[in-house]
Amino acid sequence: MTIHFHKYQGTGNDFILIDNLSGEYSFVDVQHVQQLCNRRFGIGADGLILINFHPTLDFEADYYNSDGSKSFCGNGARCAVKFYARNQENQTEFKFMAIDGVHSARIVNSEISLEMSSVEAIEKYQNDFVLNTGSPHYVQLVDDLDNLDVVRLGRQIRYSDQFKQVGINVNFVKQIAQKHISIRTYERGVEDETLSCGTGATACALVEGRSFSEGNHSVCVDVLGGQLQVSYERHEDGSFSHVNLKGPATFVFEGAIHV
Repeated sequence: MTIHFHKYQGTGNDFILIDNLSGEYSFVDVQHVQQLCNRRFGIGADGLILINFHPTLDFEADYYNSDGSKSFCGNGARCAVKFYARNQENQTEFKFMAIDGVHSARIVNSEISLEMSSVEAIEKYQNDFVLNTGSPHYVQLVDDLDNLDVVRLGRQIRYSDQFKQVGINVNFVKQIAQKHISIRTYERGVEDETLSCGTGATACALVEGRSFSEGNHSVCVDVLGGQLQVSYERHEDGSFSHVNLKGPATFVFEGAIHV
């Protein structure tokens, strides 16, 4: 069987996009995902997204990590919107289904602004923070980000007794200035450091905003693959709503592969 695919990246987080609106590629399973995402024996990617038909929304984004596990992926969702939009002339607003529910997105000056899930609370864990932004995230504040062994430290936390059963993404954050942070992320499901993580950038921006006043805020997030913007409304009880992740989603190449 031959699969026609497109490759997209969002600040270096790269994905295989497959148009399955007709159901042609519904046979794709975990083994196929692992094969296609392999960087030596396949196409190579952090994840794979099947764009499926949905009866009431624009589409369903069926996301797989490179190891075949499922989760929500912010950068992947933004790339899915850009991919779908290529055939929708003049459409700039979209609604789609993901593993954590319905999301809205807009094209803003060629970038994709994605509505994320609201966050009720940020949990303090020892000296660090844990929260869920569609995927679970561990956030640690550091002074030296450049010389950090992200893979070693990330694996220690991800496979610790507390988190190994379900897994958790691990983010290390350095504050650059007020509302400007730099992060590095170890991603579960990829089991390595990635150049960017959308849900991770969102989690870190919310941790940055835990002491902000009530109201609307925007945080600039530097990742290894570029820059993302996270905006949200902070409430008096410490919850966050109207959370949006904005950044580029870029076509890389397309092709066909036999599986």
